[in-house]
Amino acid sequence: MRIAGLAVIAFVALGSCQADGDSTVDLAQDRGTASGNLRDDPPVPLDPEPEVEYPAALFAQKISGTVLLRLFVTETGRLVAESTRVQESSGWPAMDSAAVAAAPRLHYAPALRNGVPVASLFTQPVHFRHPDRGGTTP
Repeated sequence: MRIAGLAVIAFVALGSCQADGDSTVDLAQDRGTASGNLRDDPPVPLDPEPEVEYPAALFAQKISGTVLLRLFVTETGRLVAESTRVQESSGWPAMDSAAVAAAPRLHYAPALRNGVPVASLFTQPVHFRHPDRGGTTP
């Protein structure tokens, strides 16, 4: 059962990423501090709302939850799907499995270290929010 927009990836931005009015993400330039010094930035998600299949049985029961995935992205921004792991379970195995199954469809710009693309291991929350339970992305 595919329910678009109900299972939503919420992206953690440890650094700053800015979007202008046309939703274009600035990946390389202006990622340093105001003084011009460069810093480390995490991978930047490129998918506005990737589809994650909400487990039908959990949706029918109006169950919501969050899965924390541990992902690895190469210096070219390619997600290494085989490295995906559940860092913190939602408490529902079907929800955890749905989040892991969706990982290969996620796309990122690579992390930057001093302005240079680098491979990175990071945490990505996947939120499942049922609309009847006031489901919104945090």
